[in-house]
Amino acid sequence: MTKAQNDTQQPIRLSVSTAAKLFGISDRTIRRALAANQIRYVVVRNRYQINFESLLAWSQRNAQIANKRDRAGLGQWVDKWKINNPKFSPRPPEA
Repeated sequence: MTKAQNDTQQPIRLSVSTAAKLFGISDRTIRRALAANQIRYVVVRNRYQINFESLLAWSQRNAQIANKRDRAGLGQWVDKWKINNPKFSPRPPEA
């Protein structure tokens, strides 16, 4: 990616309720993190728009949140994303 393309990329932003659903936590947990300035956000039309990268980094710093994310949020499908069929999985580099 060139520098010009990288500069024009828009950050992914989520509402409080969408972020809570994706990470398997309550809206109140997200709002507490926002109040403590642990997650970056912008306010658009009196609504929080949460920066996804910041939300993900916050979930990785907090073990309790990471466990909920992995159990009830996005993480519950990670094992299903792994390809077990050797025909389609990436091959290790040949020596």
